[in-house]
Amino acid sequence: MGSHNIVMLAGDGIGPEVMSEVKKVISWLESNGDISFTIHEDHLGGSAIDAYGVPLTDETLEQCRASDAIIMGSVGGPKWDNVDYNIRPEAGLLKLRKELDLFANLRPALVFDALVDASSLKPEIVKGLDILIVRELTGGVYFGEPRGIEDLGNGERRGFNTQTYTTSEIRRIGVAAFELARKRGGRVTSCEKANVMESGKLWREEMTKLHGEGFDDVELSHMYADNCAMQLLRNPKQFDVIVTDNLFGDILSDEAAMLTGSLGMLPSASLGAPGVPGLYEPVHGSAPDIAGQGKANPLATILSFAMALRYSLDRGDLADRIETAVQDVLSSGTRTADIMAEGCKEISTSAMGDALIAVLDSKLAEAA
Repeated sequence: MGSHNIVMLAGDGIGPEVMSEVKKVISWLESNGDISFTIHEDHLGGSAIDAYGVPLTDETLEQCRASDAIIMGSVGGPKWDNVDYNIRPEAGLLKLRKELDLFANLRPALVFDALVDASSLKPEIVKGLDILIVRELTGGVYFGEPRGIEDLGNGERRGFNTQTYTTSEIRRIGVAAFELARKRGGRVTSCEKANVMESGKLWREEMTKLHGEGFDDVELSHMYADNCAMQLLRNPKQFDVIVTDNLFGDILSDEAAMLTGSLGMLPSASLGAPGVPGLYEPVHGSAPDIAGQGKANPLATILSFAMALRYSLDRGDLADRIETAVQDVLSSGTRTADIMAEGCKEISTSAMGDALIAVLDSKLAEAA
C-alpha cells in the first residue's frame, strides 16, 4: 500500500468548509483502495496571522517542504485588510510558492457537459472546451525589483514595479508547456506583448529557440496577450495549451475560468522541479460573504486533490475515478448554489461531498 504525506492548509473564508469535503474523499480512498495518507493540518494566510502573527511560519514552510503534496483552501478576507502589506494573507501564499520554487501554475478550463448552459457564452462555443493554461508563477512583475511607492514632492507619488524574466525562467516554463501538450492536443500558444515590452520580446525569442531544440513535434504559435483575451471569447476551442508569464497568466486564466460557468468548479496545480511537492488549490477565492453558510462548492478543491493524485502521487487511476464521479454527480442534477439551474436540486457544501461519495460507492459496487 502506498503511503503519502499530505499537508492541508485550509486557510480562510470557505477554505475550511471545502477542505472538509476533501477529507471525506481521502477517507473513502483509504477504506476502498491501496493507498494511505498521513495528514498534517496547519494555518496559512489570515488564519495564520491570527494564530501566529504571520501569514506563513517557517515551521509550516518546512512541513510543506517535507511533504509529498500540499492541498490548500483559500486565503484572505476583509478581516485582514488593514494589516501591513508585507504580512497580508496573500503574502503567505506568495512566499510558499517562491520558497518551494513552484514555477508552473496549471489552470485547466474544462466545460463539463452538464454545465454547458452555465457559461455566459453560447453552448456551441464552449461545449467540449478543454484548455490548459500554464502560467509562470515565480517571476515577472509580481516579484521583480525594484518595486515600491515613492514621494516625488508637491503631493505627487509614484508607484513602480519591474517586469523581468531570464532565459532560464522562460525555458523551464516552456519545457513544462511543451511536455504537457504532448499528452494532450499537441499545440502550444505562447502569449506575451513582444510588440511593446522587451521582456515579451525575449519571451518570444526563447520560446521559439526552445521549440526548435527538441519540441518540433508540438505545434507552436505566438499571440499577443490582449489578442488572446479576445480570442478566448471569440473562439476558445482553438486553444489547447496556453503558456504565458505571471501577470498575463493571472488575467487570462481567470477569463478562461469564467468560460466554464463557475469558478467554483475549477482546480489548479503549482509545480516545481522533480521531487518538490506540488501545491494544489481551487481557483475560487475565500468568498467571505458566504463563509460558514454551507453554500460553497467543494468540487474545485476535490478536483485539485485529484490533480495532486495525478501529478504528485503518480495515481492517475484514482484521479480518473474522482473526476468521473464529479461528472456523474453533475449529470444527476445535483448542484450547489453557484451552478444551480432550472430543474436541478440545490444542496449544501457537505451534501455535495456526500453525493460524490455515494457515486464512488455505487461505481465500486458495480465493479465488484
